[in-house]
Amino acid sequence: MRELAVSGIPGTVTCRVLKLSRPPHHRWPVSPVTDSEVVEAHRANALLDAHPDDPEFGYRPLADEARDAGESMADRTAWRIASANWWCSAFGKK
Repeated sequence: MRELAVSGIPGTVTCRVLKLSRPPHHRWPVSPVTDSEVVEAHRANALLDAHPDDPEFGYRPLADEARDAGESMADRTAWRIASANWWCSAFGKK
């Protein structure tokens, strides 16, 4: 929105074309990303960095490795992040 405003396109036109209402547009620059989203992104990076080339590990060993790297989280949080990103172990339960 800011780039379009700098180029001279009015905000009302931009909101109408992008099908946005104006109040969320005005709230977004104040806090574009919440603190909890930043924490979750750091946790997801820690899980991904734990074993990038080894798909044999499930969420529990990855959470242990992330904790060893300094990113504290519960096993359930690691499961939720891994599940949301479709990261799964190469081996499943029968």
